[in-house]
Amino acid sequence: MLSWSKGERNVQRITVFLISLFCSVCVAQERGDSELLWQRFQQPPADARPMMRWWWFGPAVEHQELDREIAAMKAGGFGGFEVQPVYALSTDDPSTGIVNTPYLSDPFLTALRHTSETARASGMRMDVTLGSGWPFGGPHIPITEAAAEIRRVELPLPAGAATIGLPFMEPGERAVALFLDEARVPVPKGATADVRPAARERKAYLFVAGRTGQQVKRAAVGAEGFVIDHISSAAVANHLTTVGDRLLSAFDGATKPYAMFSDSLESYGASWTDDLPQEFERRRGYDLLDHLPALFAEGSEGAAVRFDWARTLSELVDDRYLKPINAWANQRGTRFRAQVYGLPPPTLSSNALVDLPEGEGADWRRFNSTRWATSAAHIYERDVVSSETWTWLHSPSWAATPLDMKAEVDRHFLQGVNQIIGHGWPYSPPQVAEPGWAFYAAASFNDRNPWYPVMPTVTRYVHRVSAMLREGKPDSAVAIYLPTEDAFADMRPARASVNEEMRQRFQPNLVGQVLDAGQTFDFIDASAIVAGKLTHRLLILPGLNRIDPAAFERIAAWVDNGGLVIVTGALPGSAGGLMDGAAGAQRVQQLSRQLLESKQRVHVVPPESLGATLRSVLEPTVALASSNSAFGFIRRRLDNGYLYFIANTGQRPITTQARFAGDNGRGEWWDAVTGERESAGSGNIAVHLAPYESKLLVFVSGLDQLEPATEHRLSPMLDLSKGWRVQAKGISAPPPQPGTSWTDDPKLKHYSGSVTYQRSFALKKADLDNDARLLLDFGADTPLPDIRQDRPRALLEAPVRDAALVRVNGKDAGAVWMPPWRLDVTPLLRPGKNEVEVLVMNTAINTLSARPVSKRLLELRYGARFKEEDQDKLQPSPSGLLGPVTLIRAVK
Repeated sequence: MLSWSKGERNVQRITVFLISLFCSVCVAQERGDSELLWQRFQQPPADARPMMRWWWFGPAVEHQELDREIAAMKAGGFGGFEVQPVYALSTDDPSTGIVNTPYLSDPFLTALRHTSETARASGMRMDVTLGSGWPFGGPHIPITEAAAEIRRVELPLPAGAATIGLPFMEPGERAVALFLDEARVPVPKGATADVRPAARERKAYLFVAGRTGQQVKRAAVGAEGFVIDHISSAAVANHLTTVGDRLLSAFDGATKPYAMFSDSLESYGASWTDDLPQEFERRRGYDLLDHLPALFAEGSEGAAVRFDWARTLSELVDDRYLKPINAWANQRGTRFRAQVYGLPPPTLSSNALVDLPEGEGADWRRFNSTRWATSAAHIYERDVVSSETWTWLHSPSWAATPLDMKAEVDRHFLQGVNQIIGHGWPYSPPQVAEPGWAFYAAASFNDRNPWYPVMPTVTRYVHRVSAMLREGKPDSAVAIYLPTEDAFADMRPARASVNEEMRQRFQPNLVGQVLDAGQTFDFIDASAIVAGKLTHRLLILPGLNRIDPAAFERIAAWVDNGGLVIVTGALPGSAGGLMDGAAGAQRVQQLSRQLLESKQRVHVVPPESLGATLRSVLEPTVALASSNSAFGFIRRRLDNGYLYFIANTGQRPITTQARFAGDNGRGEWWDAVTGERESAGSGNIAVHLAPYESKLLVFVSGLDQLEPATEHRLSPMLDLSKGWRVQAKGISAPPPQPGTSWTDDPKLKHYSGSVTYQRSFALKKADLDNDARLLLDFGADTPLPDIRQDRPRALLEAPVRDAALVRVNGKDAGAVWMPPWRLDVTPLLRPGKNEVEVLVMNTAINTLSARPVSKRLLELRYGARFKEEDQDKLQPSPSGLLGPVTLIRAVK
């Protein structure tokens, strides 16, 4: 038996006390962190609010209307806007007061200054597009700074011919190389070249460095002109001075724009710049002009030359466009937000050169530019990454509903986006007939939309999720290597884009197999790997022919340190271009053989076996009991746990069980629509998601122990489908009872607006049992066929068309705009008589379907600058309460 002295017992007591105190402090700290997280969920930071792209058409803007629209954006829950001046939608009309203000004129800058002052006073963020329309350009760009191309001209040479006639050179063009019989010959200074006659017909090829001639798309009045040469230092400097500095002159130090914006690079055919031969030789070590045929035709060295040429273009985009603009913005007290993809070809790692990378594209199960941007943001530690959202949502303009908005925004969240830039908000003069102006190819979300009163509920949801997806750090176990080297090697001057090449290079369902194996992922490229950014547990090499030798060296070292690789198809056997030479290819082949020896960590499988192999070598982050391609998730690693965003991206309910990595036994479901939470339990967690429903699942230490969530038994209590008082202002016929669309009445077929449904019902005291919840139910939805859509929308026939606000006994009960189409109204009910009021709102499509718009005079004045999209779909849409209305009793 041990005996302790008095001193030893005191030491023991002090030690126990200190350990207890330390544990108490840790628990308190964890509890404090958890409560702060919950508080940020309830009241998220203002900078996580969604923003809107604000189109100024013409621009024909007036200060009072600018102020009114800013106030409407704020009331709708938006945290700011990006001003983008675009094409006119009206000729100047003094009789109505609509006058187009030339871009960069003094009145335009005055409107910009006024807007910035109003935004600041309203607490709204303001971004400004660094130009009008897209890509950048305008009247300040001379032909010598316009987007440049290299083109091949075929010159037939009859038998016996001793001269070659050269074509006429337009301004900005010059002949840079001439080839005959596969040999380069001097380019003559005159109009003809002397050649040695031959007895056969031949072809000479002249290579002309010229201009694409592309004009700025959708330019505002006064902003028309050539698109800039994005890889010309002179052109970019000219644009920053003439346009950028002029724009910023409208702002003082206190009201500088939060960011200046560059849209995606869409400089079609851009493939050259005046000093490309010199830059190419400096960077690649040989004369590109000796190898120009390789850019257009296959040959023994074609792919290697194209690789070196495309890589040079990419480096020049970085060095002459992205870096200078970012530096220019920072020097002037603002930031650079950019969509870093397109033509000419930035790479994924080019996103590291801008303050605020941005993507676009909602197809989360395939390669797209959103995942391109978010992957770069994750890898290069950019805390905020935005996406252009709702661009083609439920086209034509004005057809989109609140549910459509959620269905698409969730697909952006699943890719890691945490700042939504809505596309968009059309400025519209108040004197223009409802619903006013709209952009040619986008949904319209301003307050002239009939269902706009529901917008604050939608934006509150977006706000909460965006804020939570900024917590902690991204946490994907898998990286997918982008075959940029193969893309470079296969590029042609007509279409030099890395991200567009990716769409063709990924094996069918590669991304889907990774997601269905219970993993999320980031794309990664050679530059990121060389920079030491490969921190994932597993790397997928998707059937590469070429790979950067330096990146491959890093991958091999990473495997030696425990990294896992899955190769679909075969390991690469070539390096990049001619500059890498035979030595580069030999090193790649040597590394491939070395990796094949690491059989426990490197798995070479057919493309269709990727998913099964991934499951066998890496524990799923989320393991569903029954797989469902509509189920998506993304995970963030917190200091004291994990946060999941999960979503049903489909039109049918999901009911299953799942195991979540990081489950600490204290999971909670947080509902970003209602702001409520409930216990999720642990282990095999029950997952119930209505169509297009989403939730946050939080596993963090220090959460309050909530009551375990239990299923409610639902039973009808009162049928409220009849006996409504139905009314609307300014219509020629009484709206119908619930269960019938307004459009069934020919007099209401083209009505867009709102209708109020009112009725009373009685309850007994016993009906208000404390253990029961009473729900106002508006009926079930019907799923539409699951088809791939170029114009995405929620594939449901909804019972509420298209949104409703509900009041019970004079108090707000909430909004109805998404499944399961019901509201908990228990706290608002009372024994005796109860009064319910439902304000139902549809879209503006019904009104527009009766009013075709003529652009004849507009196009005669300014030319055809846009084409209205999907006008064949401009049909009246069912509206109103289309399903039965029932009071439902829910009991645990």
